[in-house]
Amino acid sequence: MPIRPKKLCTYPGCNILVDGSKSRCAVHKTEHNKYKKNKNEWATWYSTTRWRKARQQYLALHPLCVECLKDNRLITADVVDHIVDHKGNHELFWDMNNWQALCIKHHNSKTARTNLNK
Repeated sequence: MPIRPKKLCTYPGCNILVDGSKSRCAVHKTEHNKYKKNKNEWATWYSTTRWRKARQQYLALHPLCVECLKDNRLITADVVDHIVDHKGNHELFWDMNNWQALCIKHHNSKTARTNLNK
C-alpha cells in the first residue's frame, strides 16, 4: 500500500508536517476538539424554531450586508452574525443589539479572523 506524503497541519499559520491521513498536528487537534466540545453545547440553539424565526425576521428588516454597505455595495445578507461572540452565553446569543446582517463572504472572513486570534 502506498504511503501518503506528509502535509502541513490545516490550522491557520501552523507549519508542522503531519501524516497524509491526518489534517492537524497533535497540538491543534486537541485545541480543535476542545472548541468542538464547547461549541456542541450551544450549537443546537441555531437549529431551534425560535432562532430560525428570529433570523428570518431580522433579515427581513435588515436585508443588506452591513460590511458591503460601508463600501457602497448593495449585497444581500445571508447570515445573522453575532457582533460579539456569545461563546455559549444565552443572553448574548439572543440580544438583538449584538446581531448584524452579513453576506457569506464577510461572515466567513470574520469567522476566520476570530478563529486565528484564539
